[in-house]
Amino acid sequence: MRPHAVHAVIAVKSLDLAKTRLADRLRPEHRARLVLAMLADTVSAAAAVPLVRSVTVVTPDPVVAELAGGLGADVHPEPRIADSDGLNTALSDAADALRRRHGAVELLALQADLPALRPEELAEMLAVAPVGRRAVVVDHAGTGTAALVVRDGVAPLDPRFGADSARRHIAAGAADLTGHWPGLRLDVDTAADLDLAVELGAGDATRAALRDIGWSCRVHEPVRHVC
Repeated sequence: MRPHAVHAVIAVKSLDLAKTRLADRLRPEHRARLVLAMLADTVSAAAAVPLVRSVTVVTPDPVVAELAGGLGADVHPEPRIADSDGLNTALSDAADALRRRHGAVELLALQADLPALRPEELAEMLAVAPVGRRAVVVDHAGTGTAALVVRDGVAPLDPRFGADSARRHIAAGAADLTGHWPGLRLDVDTAADLDLAVELGAGDATRAALRDIGWSCRVHEPVRHVC
């Protein structure tokens, strides 16, 4: 059974706080450039999936907002957050806004740093996600969550991103989707992750950024290759 159209939400923090685990390899301005490039590839891949009706980026950063708008994504301002669970509060707020605007729609929360994501991977995941419940795609490290989908127009998104999020989502009732989607599972936190994304075939924006900042891995070919 084909799923109904879904509306995707992606949260992006301020660029000056992004990708600190790459600080030993990249200067702050290069990390910011990489974050924007990976977001561009993630949004472009998601928007290319016919079942994805819209993509909303929630962010406090005006540069991120400008890029997202230029890609055709909707932009949702990050809410004023009084607790320490900023990412999940931001995603929930954007999801609630989508339902106020569109009614009882299905939801998809994606990580912003999936530079090797392929539209066909995301389309297949949405097609097999169980109707009437949440489901997660566990990341390549086995502990995080690359994607959270709610194939129910009424159930809240209930995001639990953060440390050990895969276990926490599954403990809260989300199905663990086991498909072979390497690009969808590869969120980038470390230098090794970034090299693996290049090997899988990172998107155009990420490869261009890596060339410009002088990343040591070969990034000139858009197909699979080994560093």
